[in-house]
Amino acid sequence: MKKRRSVILSLLFSVLLQLLSTAVFASGTDTLPDTDSIPALSYAAGDSAPDVSAASAILMTEDGDVLWERAADTRRKPASTTKIMTALTVLRSETELDTCVKIPAAAVGVEGSSVYLYEGEELTLRHLLYAMLMESANDAAAAIAVSVGGSVADFADRMNETAVSLGLENTHFENPHGLDNENHYTTARELALMTQAAMKYDEFREMVSTYKMEIPLKGNEGIRLLVNHNRLLKSLDGCIGVKTGYTKASGRCLVSACTRDGVTLICVTLNAPDDWNDHTALYDWGFAQVERVTLSEVGEQYAVLPVVGAVTDAADGDAMAAVRNEEGLSVVLSRTGQDISKRVLLPRFLYAPVTAGDIVGYVVYYNGKTEIGRLALYASESVELYKKTTIWETIKAILHLKI
Repeated sequence: MKKRRSVILSLLFSVLLQLLSTAVFASGTDTLPDTDSIPALSYAAGDSAPDVSAASAILMTEDGDVLWERAADTRRKPASTTKIMTALTVLRSETELDTCVKIPAAAVGVEGSSVYLYEGEELTLRHLLYAMLMESANDAAAAIAVSVGGSVADFADRMNETAVSLGLENTHFENPHGLDNENHYTTARELALMTQAAMKYDEFREMVSTYKMEIPLKGNEGIRLLVNHNRLLKSLDGCIGVKTGYTKASGRCLVSACTRDGVTLICVTLNAPDDWNDHTALYDWGFAQVERVTLSEVGEQYAVLPVVGAVTDAADGDAMAAVRNEEGLSVVLSRTGQDISKRVLLPRFLYAPVTAGDIVGYVVYYNGKTEIGRLALYASESVELYKKTTIWETIKAILHLKI
C-alpha cells in the first residue's frame, strides 16, 4: 500500500513539475502564435497620395509591404527592365562572375542599346553584367544568355523557372533583354518582387547604383566608358538604382529603389511619360508614411532565470542564468496607428545543465493584433549540473522559488 502511494505521489509530482516548467511569463497564452499565417502590413494611400503619369505603378517596402498601387497586376511589356530578371537568374545560378566570356556571334549587332561587342573578344561575366545594367546593352544581355544558358532561348527558359520559383504568375520571358515580343510580359507588382529578390545580392546593388565605370575594349586595345542611364542616381536623395526601359510598344518603364533613414522602398512605373517625376513624388510621399522602428537592441536581456540542480556558490543555493537575444530587430511601420506590444515566452526556471547559446524561449512583437517580428532568446552563460537530485530535493528547490 505504501509503495503504491509512493508511486502515485511520484506521478502526481511529475505532472506538477511538467506544468510548472512550461509556464510562461505572458498573459493570455502559453503557446507560440501560428507563424504560417502572419498577415502582411498594409498602408492606406489616403488623399495625399500623389497623382502620377504611369498606367501601372506600385510603391512598396523592401520587405514587400505595399504602400500604394495602380493597375499593379495588369500585364504589360517591361522593355529593358527585363534585365533585372536576367541579372537575378545569373546570380541565383552561382556562376563565378569573373568567368571569362568569349563573345559569340549571336551577341553581335543585337538591335537596340549596345556597347558594340566584337565576336571573339573576351570580357568577364561581371563586365557584361555592368554593361547590361548600366548601359542597358542588349548585346551584353545576349552574351550573358549564351554564356550561362547555352543559348538565348534556353536562358529565357531559366528566367521563367526563376519567375516560377518566386511565385510570379503574370510573368513570362522570351529573351534576356526585353525587346518586344507578344509572349514577353510582366506586371508592376511582379517587377517589384523580382527587384526585391535581386536586391538581396550585394553584387546587384553595387552594379545598379554605379554611375560611371570602364571596361575593356577588345582586350588591351582600348576602354569602354559605361554611364548609367538612370538619372535618379544624380537627382534623387538616397537612390540606389535600379533599371530603365523603353520601346515604342511599352512606353517609358522605370524600376528604382531608394533608402532614407534606414527605410528602403521600391518603386515601379510602366508606360509612364513622366517617370522621373513620378518616382520622385512617390518617394517623397512614401517616406512620409513610414519609419523604421527598433523593437530590440542586439544582446538585450529579457530575464534572469533560476537553474534547478546546478553548481552554485550562492549562499541561498540558487544558480541563475541570464536570458538575452543575439540579434537586434527593427521593422518598418506606418508612422500613424502604432500599437506595439511584446510577449515574452519563457519557462519559470531551467534545468541544469544549461549551455550558453541554448534557445530557451522567444519574444514576439505585435502591432495591434498583427505579429511584426520575433526573436529567439538564448541562455547567455553555461551552468553545470551539480548532481542528480532526489524527488524531495527537487520539491524543496521548487518551493524555495516561491512559485
